[in-house]
Amino acid sequence: MNTNATHESRDTVRQRRSDFITYLYRLHRDLISPNTHAAAQARRTLATLRHCLARPRQGVEAYDIIFDFNPPESEQHIWLLTAGLFALHPQPRPETPHRNSLGGAMGHLARERGDAVKRRFTQLVSVEPQALPHYLRQAVQLLRTGNVPLNYYRLLDELIELLADDPHGARSDHRQRIRLTWARDYHRCSKNTAGHTDSSDEATPPPATT
Repeated sequence: MNTNATHESRDTVRQRRSDFITYLYRLHRDLISPNTHAAAQARRTLATLRHCLARPRQGVEAYDIIFDFNPPESEQHIWLLTAGLFALHPQPRPETPHRNSLGGAMGHLARERGDAVKRRFTQLVSVEPQALPHYLRQAVQLLRTGNVPLNYYRLLDELIELLADDPHGARSDHRQRIRLTWARDYHRCSKNTAGHTDSSDEATPPPATT
């Protein structure tokens, strides 16, 4: 019975994550809507979420937004980071929820920008977890300049594995696998001359955690 309860809890958390990311994509839909009231509200919300990236300790209004989706306490700061990153580069909802990794997106941009993107990506996959938010922000800002989309359903799952507290090292294998997947997708997409392709058909999203 305890096992079933755990699985139910994980499924519930996974659904809440998905609902939250769907909400973020809805902000982009409203942002470009002909409904001026909806567009103005979306602009205000996105500005609030962007503000939390620069001043996370002062992001009370941003926390109010994510609390509506009841994130697990251990994930709250990661949801907030993900929302702030989205607000830097709002974009439409992808057709397939778990495709297009961060590595693939950076690889696509590297085909156009070359070594500058490669240097940023190398830093991104090699830094310690506590430094990762800073380099993620730089990466998303780069993707925005190239109008390269990023899949936030997948990114939130991956960041939870990378950034959640791990006092006993239980996540180390998952973290290494995510970094390797990013590196592989970057390599494949940066070398692809036929247009951006998604190599994540071979990759599965990390397991949901509570």
